Amino acid sequence: MPGCCDDDGHEFDGLSADYRRRLLVVIALNAAMFMVEIAAGQFSGSKALQADALDFLGDAATYSLTLAVIGAAARTRALAALVKGASLSAMGMWILASTLHRAMAHTVPQAEVMGLVGFCALAVNVTSVIILMRYKDGEANVRSVWLCSRNDAIGNIAVMVAALGVWGTRTAWPDLIVAAVMAGLFLNSSLQIIAQSRRELRQAG
Repeated sequence: MPGCCDDDGHEFDGLSADYRRRLLVVIALNAAMFMVEIAAGQFSGSKALQADALDFLGDAATYSLTLAVIGAAARTRALAALVKGASLSAMGMWILASTLHRAMAHTVPQAEVMGLVGFCALAVNVTSVIILMRYKDGEANVRSVWLCSRNDAIGNIAVMVAALGVWGTRTAWPDLIVAAVMAGLFLNSSLQIIAQSRRELRQAG
């Protein structure tokens, strides 16, 4: 079973037919859920749902880029991870900005839609986490996949908590708070990915 290292002591770099198959399944799941959740977020007025939809989009792109560079030179893989880290930072900043804008609009999202879609998204993310569990460690490109999967699962639980908060308070604040927390999670993950990819770039020369 692959872990953080191969038998020769090197970090797992994704060179596995089983890993590729799992990535393809997870890419399809994430792309489909992005379309569902972005539409639901727009319909319900939920920034937390829209933030989570962007997380699904980011994951689909991340997994696709990971798949594309499997077997490439170490420097190429590290550069791909660096791009993914930067994209997570950009999404985090966009969510923060749009959340601040929504805070000034004083509109209340539809808690029922948030809860239902959040539950469906959680089911997709738990499935993705289970599929990728075997390959949760490795070099930056592989690790970025695991961090995005983890973000999704945490984010969906947070969306459901926000839905309960909106329903109980009849205000948008729980939704906005969760969106801000998710933005922080994006930024934290991006820093981890960027730091590891920079180390790998220095090692690759």
